[in-house]
Formats: sequence, C-alpha cells, structure tokens
Amino acid sequence: MTDDDPDAATDADADAPDAAGEGDTAVRRDRFSGGPAREFLSSLAADAAIFEADLAVDRAHAVMLAEQGIVDDAVAGEILAALDGIETAGHGDLSDGEDVHEAIETAVIDRIGPDGGRMHTARSRNDEVATCIRYRLRGDLLAAVEATLTAREALVEVANEHGETVMPGYTHLQPAQPTTVAHYLLSYEGGLARDTERLLDAYGRVNRSPLGAAAFAGTPFDVDRGRTAELLGFDGTVRNSMDAASTRDFLAESASALATLATTLSGLAEDLIVFSNKGIVELADAYSSTSSIMPQKKNPDTLELTRGVAGDAIGEATGTLSLLKGLPRAYNRDLQRAHASVFEIAGDVREATEVAAGAVATADWDEGALAAAAGEGFSTATGVADLLAAGGMPFRTAHEIVATAAETVSDGDSPDAAAAKVDEAARKVTGEPLSAYVSREDVASALDPAESVASRDSAGGPAPEAVADELAAAEAGIESDEAALAAERDALADASDTLDAEVDRYV
Repeated sequence: MTDDDPDAATDADADAPDAAGEGDTAVRRDRFSGGPAREFLSSLAADAAIFEADLAVDRAHAVMLAEQGIVDDAVAGEILAALDGIETAGHGDLSDGEDVHEAIETAVIDRIGPDGGRMHTARSRNDEVATCIRYRLRGDLLAAVEATLTAREALVEVANEHGETVMPGYTHLQPAQPTTVAHYLLSYEGGLARDTERLLDAYGRVNRSPLGAAAFAGTPFDVDRGRTAELLGFDGTVRNSMDAASTRDFLAESASALATLATTLSGLAEDLIVFSNKGIVELADAYSSTSSIMPQKKNPDTLELTRGVAGDAIGEATGTLSLLKGLPRAYNRDLQRAHASVFEIAGDVREATEVAAGAVATADWDEGALAAAAGEGFSTATGVADLLAAGGMPFRTAHEIVATAAETVSDGDSPDAAAAKVDEAARKVTGEPLSAYVSREDVASALDPAESVASRDSAGGPAPEAVADELAAAEAGIESDEAALAAERDALADASDTLDAEVDRYV
C-alpha cells in the first residue's frame, strides 16, 4: 500500500530505471524483488478500492510538477497520456505488484520508458497512499450523509401522517406512557440528525491533503502543496509533513461516526422487530422474508441484518483504534491494513441506512392496535400522579396513591372504573377522597391515552402542537444538511473539472 522510501521522494530522475523487466517493478528490484513474503506484502487486490483515487492523485501531482518546472511539459504530457491508457485498461490489467501505486508507476514506465519514473519525483508512497485514502473516503462519507438524509426524510414523512396516532411508549420493554407514532419516529430523526452532523464533521477533517509530505520529512523540490490540494478538491493541507504522511486518526474518526450511525439504526431496527412481534406494525413484503419450511412466517430479516451491521461497524471502529494505538511516528507497514475494511463498513452502513429508511417508509402502522395497546399496563398512571400534584398534593404522595391503585387497575377497566380505584387508593393512603384535590372526571380524562398525550405539550413532547414544532425543526434541519451536502459535492465536481482541464493542456 505504501513504502518507507525517502529516496523515492527526493532523488532526481536523471537515473530513472529502464522499463521494468519481467518480474520487476518500479520500486522493488533485485535484492527485494522476490522471496516467499512478496504475496503477503502485496495489497494490490485490495487496492482496487483506490485505483481511481490513485490515478487522480498521479494526475494532480504530474500537473503540479510541470507547473513548477520540475518536470518538462512534454514528459508530463506523456505521463498523463499513459495514465489515461491505464485507466481505460482498468485495475485488472495491472501487472503483479506490491500495491496499486507501484503497479501504476510500473505500467507508466512500461508504456513510455524511463521518463515514466519522473512521475514519482518529490513524492513517496507514504504521502501518496494517505492522499488516496482520503480522496476515496470522503466520497464514502458523503454517500453515508445522503443515506441519513433519505432516512430522516422518510421518518418525517411518516410522522406527518401520524401526528395524532397514539401508541404505547416503553421503558425496559414494559408499558410506560402513551405517546404518538410521530413523536416516536422523530426521536430517531433527532438521532440521525446528529449522525449526519458527525459524518459532516469527520468529512471536514478527512478533506485535507497530505500530498507533498513525501516519506514524512518533506522534499527539497519546490512543490506546491496547495496546488495539488486544489486540483484534488481538498479544502487545504495537513500542515506538518510527518503528521500528514503517518496519521490515520481520520480513519478512526470516520469509523466511529459510522459505528454510531449503525448503532442508531440498530435501535430503530430492534424497535420495529419488537413492534412487528406485538402486531402493532407490519413491514412491507419487500422488507421481509419467509421461512424455507414454515410458509406462514413473515420475518423482519432486513432489519435483523441492519441490527447485525452495527456489530461489524463497532468492531471496525475498535479494530482501527487498536491498530493505531501502539504505532510510533512516522510510517509503519501496519497502516496498510487500516483502511480497506473502513471502506467496506462505510458501504455496509450506507446500505443499512437505506434499508431502514425503506422499511419505515413502507411499514403499516395499525392505528387500532396501537390505540388499544397505548393504555395497557396502566400506562397513564404518571398522568394521574401529575394531575394530583397539579392539584396541590405532594408528588411523592400522588406517586404512592397511583402505585397503590396500580395493584388493582386492570387493562379491561374503563376510565371511570379505574378512576374509582384511584379514589379508593387515595382514601387508603391519605384518608381523603380524590375530590379534595381534583374531580373524578378529570382523573378519568387523565386515564385516557389520547388525553394523556394531549396534555404533554412541553417543548419536545408528544402533544400534537409540540410535535408540529418538532416536525418544522426537523424539516429545516434536513434542508440545511442537504444544502451542505450539495455544496461539498459541487466543490468536488468543480475540482474534478479543473483537473481535467489542466490535464488536457498537456495531453
């Protein structure tokens, strides 16, 4: 994936090698070209993920070398034309090599002769690979951001349809208090909004160019690091050359942001699996599966896999940090193993996000079953305690009264019957009837799940008016983040167009 080869970054190319012979590469010749460990050292197959990135980095570097007068324009043109041919042939056409960087350089030399070796002037594979990783990873992060926006839009759309649909709320998987489908779904929109923010924050630190750091100690050539950063669409450079070539903290941060997103999705998936089991939500067939032997089954398989992706993502974040924790400055070959699986988990988490969004958007929320379940387990008890406290009773006393009533209230009781049992409990605990504080009618109203929800109109609460404010805020947040995503993508597209135009000047 890279080397620890300062000579490759600082030697002039007057003594560039001839075209590589059979079995030779641009870097490893004679003494270091064979042996049983060659295959173990090679990352060429895994480097398919950064093939396009490497070509872009090579082009920007070659253009800069020409602009700085380090390489003749004609030679730069030959190098750039060779890179075009290599891109057309594809990664699979590369000869065996230690990594994609070496294989591409070898291919350039094979195509144009010794002058192809000038492409690597003022550069090491250390800063080259670090740049390629960042170039590729930023695209993965923006794809993940887009997926979170799609999921947030799905949550908001369904929430808009169910602002008054009462449903049970749980703590410890036990009936706790009634809420609404909209309030529940917006709780996940809030989590995904923070996931979007984390990914964009990580993107900002990924989008810095290490190119020009060479092996780690810079180069005596008059390179323009800002120019290559501009041509590749980076927002700037990683200032210190040792830090630029060796750090992979951006991988750890990205993996952690992806793992946090996957954890949010895992919670949503688990909820929907449980709700499906309870019969209050039905997933669309497109997001379900059946048994190979039990034809009556409808299983939430896609959500189980979504839940499983979180384990992989957490493992990747932990693995990346574990790999990095004991490494000294500057470059160590361990880093070759640091990024390929981050690319893979980025794709898995993005796909899981898209699946979760689709499952939410197409699910059927059974309003009748939800309403029936909303009052189970005396879930409006807290509302009664709040009502008594508002009527002047100490909350802890109210809590004791309702807890006493809970021993006798059953799911089949009408609000009036349940209110009578609360009155009995009040007399038992305080020696006074409920009427000393509140009316029996108000207690019966508080015991109704819909009325209980409507009373909870504090900011961020489940009452329809409060949910309407949440929906408006969520929609504004999505719009803002969509604009941020579009701006980043436009900047990358503009840089790509600029690089193409500069390349055309030489080819």
